[in-house]
Amino acid sequence: MINRKISITRYRQIIAVLTKHGFGLLLDQLGIFKYLKIKKKSSQKSIKSSQVKLSTGERLRLSLEELGPTFIKLGQLLSTRPDILPVDIVEELKKLQDSVPSISFDKVKKVIEEEFEDKLENVYKEFEEKPVAAASISQVHRAKLITEKEVAVKVQRPEIEKTINQDLNILKDLAGFLDNHTKYGKMYNFKEMVEEFENVIKSELDFTKEAENADTFKQNFTDDEDITVPSAKWIYTTKRVLTMEYIDGIRIDDYEKLDNEGLDRRKLAENLAISVSNQIFRDGFFHADPHPGNIRVLSDGKIVFLDLGMIGILSESRKRMISNFFIGVTSKNSRLVVKSIIDMGAMPNRNNLKKFERDVDIFIDKYLEMPLKEIKVDKVFYEIFNIAYSNKIRIPREFALLAKTFGTLQALLESLAPDLNPIVVAKPIAKKLFYQSFSLEKISKGIKRNLWNYKELLSEFPSAMLNFLTKMEDEDFAFQLEIKEIGKIQKRFERALNRMSFSVVLLSASIIIAGIIIGSSLSAAVGAGDETSFFNVIMLRVSLAIALVIVIVMVVSMFRSKN
Repeated sequence: MINRKISITRYRQIIAVLTKHGFGLLLDQLGIFKYLKIKKKSSQKSIKSSQVKLSTGERLRLSLEELGPTFIKLGQLLSTRPDILPVDIVEELKKLQDSVPSISFDKVKKVIEEEFEDKLENVYKEFEEKPVAAASISQVHRAKLITEKEVAVKVQRPEIEKTINQDLNILKDLAGFLDNHTKYGKMYNFKEMVEEFENVIKSELDFTKEAENADTFKQNFTDDEDITVPSAKWIYTTKRVLTMEYIDGIRIDDYEKLDNEGLDRRKLAENLAISVSNQIFRDGFFHADPHPGNIRVLSDGKIVFLDLGMIGILSESRKRMISNFFIGVTSKNSRLVVKSIIDMGAMPNRNNLKKFERDVDIFIDKYLEMPLKEIKVDKVFYEIFNIAYSNKIRIPREFALLAKTFGTLQALLESLAPDLNPIVVAKPIAKKLFYQSFSLEKISKGIKRNLWNYKELLSEFPSAMLNFLTKMEDEDFAFQLEIKEIGKIQKRFERALNRMSFSVVLLSASIIIAGIIIGSSLSAAVGAGDETSFFNVIMLRVSLAIALVIVIVMVVSMFRSKN
């Protein structure tokens, strides 16, 4: 049954757009038309002649752009998942455009006044009506505070949250259908993926989260002299309006202006690569979309990260695993690469572990003779994702987001400083932080973090031990040992014993019959009388009957025991 919260009209719009771009047959094969009770004839439209030559990835990208913000964001998330989609489609999804026509100033003004419950002119001294940038969820305007401080104001589009929630309900419904009715659902768990996407997009809808991210980056960059982020103005920030310090720097890909300012491109590239590596391996809190539009350079060479909505967060254990992965790749250690991926929980079923290791060995061998500076980090990730895809391994979101970050960084560095490789920059940082994890300071911090757990364990241990010893004194005390799949092992053992038993009984019956036949033959040979011959024939038949009964009883007993 279709979820009642879902708008069937919107559902039909989505199906119509996908069908228009050539995905009608796929929807039909998945059973979507039948599920929605939509007639295929009225819903399926032929692909336009201009689209006939387009690839699957291009048609999917056009579909998502036409369907609006929710699906654009979904496509951008899927562009980080080469373990789920083929590389050609992933590359096409990276081109998704999140720029749309701007909304009118009146609507912007209405949102601001609703959020602050005051007139616009009482909140901002000056406010430019023309936006600096417009995207599917929000648009940015330049303004001035009462204190004359220049700020950038990010305003959420009206009704966008309602639209996104409606689309999320449809995606959840579709995910549930695919999980329950297709083989792909069992492999990828689409419901879990949609829940993950929901957390990401709802976090982006709450602008206070981005302000918190700015504060976290500020704190993490305290000792990084060449890196900064704009400060959030909390008094002028709500869930739908974000006010931040306005920074008018040079786009990092505007090479003419960088050269005119006398800025060293290679130094900027090196600082950028070091910063991203530190964010990942040191802080476990990184900017997940470092494309040129989100990075500015000040006249003194300081790098500024903008648009802090999409970030990646890594726990201490995840940081250690990713460090292991990098060290494994750069030191050509396939076992360490495999272990790091398995430790991330990416391979719950280890039946294909040996094959996965062999595939990684082949991958590592490819890079054995290659100088480290020639190894492209984006290619490394893509090849690992392809191996994961072929071995039905799901890559954790953090790892996929990390791949996207390094891929974006690689593309930027190739144009900014072609001789600089991010993997060369990342290796010593990853190694340093890996070895630091074994330092006394790190170990003592780990002990302190778990001190409460240790206290609980020590306080509960005496009573638990006393309870255990008391139970041991009971007469009915017994250990229960369970071996995995013991039932299957037991059945195989019983079958083997049955075959042996049947063989022994059959052999015994055969020996008896053979003895009787030989005895009867010997009696006939010595010329026994008619009465003796008759008696021998009777005994032979009786013996055969007894042997047959034994065999039948054995077979029946085996069938009755179902073994």
